[in-house]
Parts: sequence; C-alpha cells; structure tokens
Amino acid sequence: MSDHQWMSLLGIANRAGKVISGEELTVKQIRRGNVKLILLSADASRNTAKKITDKCNSYEVPLKIVENRHLLGQAIGKEARVVAAVMDDGFANKLVTLLD
Repeated sequence: MSDHQWMSLLGIANRAGKVISGEELTVKQIRRGNVKLILLSADASRNTAKKITDKCNSYEVPLKIVENRHLLGQAIGKEARVVAAVMDDGFANKLVTLLD
C-alpha cells in the first residue's frame, strides 16, 4: 500500500460527492444505512475508535484502518481527518481491494 492508490480513488470518490468525513456526521449516516465503507485512521483517539468500531459492528459496515489522519485528510483534500465514510458500493468495493 506504499503507493497509496487508495488515496487517489478516495479523492475521486470525494469529488463525486460520495465521501463524508467527521465523527458525528459519519455516525448519523451509518444509522441511516447510507455508508458502505468506513476508513478510520490508526491514530484516532481510543474513544473515537471504539465509537466508530461499535457502530460498524452493529450496522455491519466494513471498516478499514489507514496509516494516519494526515493521509486520510490529504486524500479528500482537507486537513487531518480521523474518519471518512464512503457512500457508494463501487468505490467502497474497490477501496477494500486496494486496502487489503
């Protein structure tokens, strides 16, 4: 994953309007059933990681861990982000294959 292809794909998904970021907005969209994949930074706080992981488990949303918040934010053209949600099946499936 050193070539960070996932970052390019996430950027494309973001420009297509299929990515949201931020803990509260992400949790709200998980509850609504709109989220297909969660990307969580490895350096997220323990509370945030637990909250997002628990929501993903209870709503059966796939969760992938990325290196850090700066890469995640950079991928979507924003400052450091701890969590991002992909709301499209096609983008989510491709990201899962790139992150595995």
